[in-house]
This record gives sequence, C-alpha cells and structure tokens, in this order.
Amino acid sequence: MKTAPSRWRPRTPALRRLPPADRSAPLGLLDLDAFRANAADLHARSGGLPVRVASKSLRVRRAVEEALTLPGYRGVLAYALPEALWWAELGQDDVLVAYPSVDEDALARWVLDPAARAAVTVVVDSPDHLALIAAVARRAGVPRDDDAGRPPLRVYLDVDAAWEPHRLLRVGALRSPVRTPEQAAAMARRITGTPGLRLAGVLAYEGQVAGVPEGAGPRSAVGRGVKRASMRELAARRPAIVAAVRTVVREAGADLEFVNGGGTGSADLTAQDPSVTEIGAGSGLMGPASFDGFRDLELRPASFFTRPVVRRPRPGVVTVAGGGWVASGTPAADRLPVVAWPEGLRYSGQEAAGEVQTPLRGDAADRLSLGDPVFFRHAKAGEPAEHLAAAAVYSAEQDAIVDLWPTYRGEGKVFG
Repeated sequence: MKTAPSRWRPRTPALRRLPPADRSAPLGLLDLDAFRANAADLHARSGGLPVRVASKSLRVRRAVEEALTLPGYRGVLAYALPEALWWAELGQDDVLVAYPSVDEDALARWVLDPAARAAVTVVVDSPDHLALIAAVARRAGVPRDDDAGRPPLRVYLDVDAAWEPHRLLRVGALRSPVRTPEQAAAMARRITGTPGLRLAGVLAYEGQVAGVPEGAGPRSAVGRGVKRASMRELAARRPAIVAAVRTVVREAGADLEFVNGGGTGSADLTAQDPSVTEIGAGSGLMGPASFDGFRDLELRPASFFTRPVVRRPRPGVVTVAGGGWVASGTPAADRLPVVAWPEGLRYSGQEAAGEVQTPLRGDAADRLSLGDPVFFRHAKAGEPAEHLAAAAVYSAEQDAIVDLWPTYRGEGKVFG
C-alpha cells in the first residue's frame, strides 16, 4: 500500500510555547499549508465544478470558513440539522443537510424561521420524511397553505448510488430507498405535490468509490475493478435519475438548482458526469490515514493530534496518555490512528491504542522524555474533533503555531 509521507516535521518546540493548559489537554494540530494545498488539488480534480465543504470531515468552524475563502469552494454540506441551523445563524446562506433528520425541535426551528428556511435545505428520501415535516409544521402552528410570507421549505432528494450488479451483491452504503429513475420521479411528485415544499436538488453520493481505499496486493486490483464497474453503472443511472426528477420539477413550474455527487476519492470521475453540478467533499482537505490506501491520490497529511509521553516502562518503550481514538466503520487494524512522528514507533501487540494509555515500541522511544508529544494521524477526517477542544494551527513558512482554532466541541456544540 502507498503510504503518504508525513511532510510535517517539528523543527522547533512550537507546541512548548503554547500555554500549559493548552499543551496538557488533548490537542489537535492543523498544518495550514498542507490544508490549502490539498484544497487546491481537490478543486483541480473537480474539473471546475464548485466544491461544497463537507463539515463532518472538519468539525472546526474556522477550518470550514477557511476552505470557503479558497477558490472553487462554495456552500456547506452539514451532517445534522441543528448544525445547519447554527451555520445559518453564523451567516451562511447555502447549507445542505446531508443526512435525514428526525429531530423535531430542530425541524420546528427550521419551519418557523424564515431565514433558516431560505438558507438550509434538508435531505429527504421517503414519504415518511415528508409526513414528519408536515406533522412538525402543524404542531408549530404553520397552516398547510402557509400564506405568512415565509420562503418555501427547501428539500432535496437523496438517491442510492451503490453498485448492485446482482440481487445478492451490493457494494456501497445502505442509504436511500430511491434507486431508479421511476422511484425518483415518484418521490419528486410527492414533494412537488406537497404545499409549502420546494424540491431544490438531488444528492447521489458514491461512497463505495469516494471513500474506500483499494489497499495493496491482489485485492487492490479487485478494488479498482469494482470501482470502475460501479462508476460505469452510475454514469448511466445518475443522469437518468436527474432527468426524471428535473422533468417533474419543471412540470411544477420550477427547475433543479443543484445535483451533488462525488467525494474526495472520486471527484475527478464524478466531474465527468454532465448531470452533476457540484462536488461534496471534506476529507481531502485533512488528508487522513485512510486515504493512504488510494493508489492514485496524493494527499498531504494536514490533521494530527498529540498525546504526551507519561511513562518509560523499559528501554525501547514509551507510554502516552490515551490515544485510542478508533475510527468508525467495520472494526479492523486500519481503523487505528497512525503514529506520524517520531517515525519508527509501533503499537504493542497486547494493548494497541488504549483509552487511557497507549504503549509504543521502537528505537525512537529512547529519544523521548516525559511530556514530549507524539503525533498521530486519525484514520478518518473530522472524528478526532470529538475528542478535542482545539486545534493548533501550524505554519510551515514561520515554523510556528500561529493560531488556536476551537473544534465544534470546543465551542460547546455537540451535533448527533
């Protein structure tokens, strides 16, 4: 497997210059130069299509805002409705919610707030979602034929982009029940026929291509073959779905505003689909360890977290505090954080990465003292922020920590 080099090297004790409270707490580190370089590369691979920032893969407000200042980036792809409402309160006027919400309190806030209605577009994939939205609106006192001058409730349709070459074989996430052009058109009619709703777009995310590494050895050839076959099938099905939905929307006197597809690992392929108008991606900005297994993708590691050395049990071994931040998904060794620096450290076979302590073996251990930081790369982007209050922002040009950006949790925000 190709391993992306950890280009960041601590040449000065920059972290030591932080206040002791920041150094002792779990701390993230964001290499701003690598972040910007990854952003430029992702935009180039998106073939000129705008990139919508997937906030789930960052979970640092300042990092999302930084991405939105860069060429080719437009709008937020939020992962929870309360998060999207927060972004609207912060002034973002183009926020999509990537996953369905059954949070009735958040739905009521969205229904009642004209500014949130205009800024936030909620994903749906079934009549049950429409019924829930209608029920929340009724309980909130909004009439079925709302004539209070509010903007329409903006929704968009999530369609299943997984590959199913056979009824017994499926490759891809279990997402929307809407898979065919006929099913999409039927759902579009339900939406356009519901008073107060506006069908704004379509989401078709091919996660089996965008987010799954090919790996190494003979399996890598199989992985690449599956991805090619999946994209061939989707290259025919997705445009047909979009055309069917657009026909229904036009019959209702409007048009689709966007079709969102792709991701970090498939941006270049998805950009070739003429039905897609924007790419949704975020992991590529951070360069997490899971993308080391993509054969043709060169991301710069930009996101790290540090844990201090707290023990030296014996020669060749150090123990750091905590560090067992295992990534979501199917449990396996590739869900563990990767030791980025010092190089040459490895996990203990008996303990691996632990909740309160993580022993590390290797010659580099004998060069570390109590309190020295060990840098890790998480397997997936965004998830480390659930353990962190802040990320130190590193500038390679200055070889220094230039800022401290709070995570969502550091700002007191916890989104399910």
